[in-house]
Amino acid sequence: MIRTERIDLEPAFVLHSRRYRETSLLIEAFGHDSGRLAVVARGALRPKSRMRGLLQPFIPLLISWRGRGELATLTAAEAQGEIVPTQGSATLIGFYVNELLLHFLHRHDPEPDLFETYRRTLQRIALEEDPEPSLRIFEKRLLQATGYALQLEREAKSGARIVPDARYIYRPDSGPEPWDPRRHSGAGISGETLLALSEERLSKRDTLREAKQLMRRVIFAHSGEKTLISRNLWRRRRSSDAA
Repeated sequence: MIRTERIDLEPAFVLHSRRYRETSLLIEAFGHDSGRLAVVARGALRPKSRMRGLLQPFIPLLISWRGRGELATLTAAEAQGEIVPTQGSATLIGFYVNELLLHFLHRHDPEPDLFETYRRTLQRIALEEDPEPSLRIFEKRLLQATGYALQLEREAKSGARIVPDARYIYRPDSGPEPWDPRRHSGAGISGETLLALSEERLSKRDTLREAKQLMRRVIFAHSGEKTLISRNLWRRRRSSDAA
């Protein structure tokens, strides 16, 4: 007999939702103790539903649910604290972060530390003038939590320590190797950038630019080389702003 699980008042965020039948929603959520989970919010779109308008991304929630198997039933939801004030580019970055979680998290794998990192990241991208450093740190911690930790302090093959003034080529499946202009295209990545990302101190513009390029390649490789929808939206926004 399959046991029915009941969870009450778990801190959570909605990652994605879509309409289910006439008045319900299918929701992918990220819970502090449950990890990524799928729930159906029955009647959530009815005019008198207490959950109407609440089950949206970036709203800190306390959720209660019960169920057996992959799809549970949401029984209650209430706001916990203040809504994260996302708007403009911060909203697109938030959707990108949510999409990363949907790509990399397996259902029902608890990730309480990553949950706290996610919560703080949402606050920072909404409030910081430059959200890029916080975004890079989130990407790094997400990869580490899901089994794709970056090798940033030593060379992949030799084990030699990374030298700040040297340049490297980074292999997503193994790590950094010495950059050779005779064999490698591009300019590689500096040891300074690798060490700065390891220590999470991304204050220099050149370091931040290289870290962004590195994370883009690594995430693309580990996500099955899928182009993220939110990244395309970001490119379109930037093209529109430039026009």
